[in-house]
Amino acid sequence: MERAQSHLLRRGRCSQPGGLYLLTTVTHERKRTFTHLHLARGVIQQLRQAELDGHCQSLAWVVMPDHVHWLIELRSGTLCRLMRRFKSRSSHALYQRGMRRENIWQQGYQDRALRREESVLQVARYIVANPIRAGLVDRAGDYPHWDAVWV
Repeated sequence: MERAQSHLLRRGRCSQPGGLYLLTTVTHERKRTFTHLHLARGVIQQLRQAELDGHCQSLAWVVMPDHVHWLIELRSGTLCRLMRRFKSRSSHALYQRGMRRENIWQQGYQDRALRREESVLQVARYIVANPIRAGLVDRAGDYPHWDAVWV
């Protein structure tokens, strides 16, 4: 099996407080970890904790069975630090909820910086509609693991 080239994802990455970013992180080997309500809620708790800690403002997010999309405005620190803390804390929360101590997250993450003139609302709609495109539900309101500041 080829080794992931996660170092290539870091090329050109910059973190700017006040910047808008779409972040995506995937579970280890795309395992469908978050099909259980109590595990998905453990991840959601850590998305909210990052905001309470002042690292970002969450604009929209969805926890899918094997990945997370998260639209944020960065408040302090770097994207790398935010994602490292989120993955570490969410892993710990999942272990506390009874998950076996194994890798939960794949290394690295993807980020896309949004320009102010881009439609942030359009990106949020893309995030919220993810469960529909995946065939999990017919309506976004039927999927329990998402939120957006506009709702």
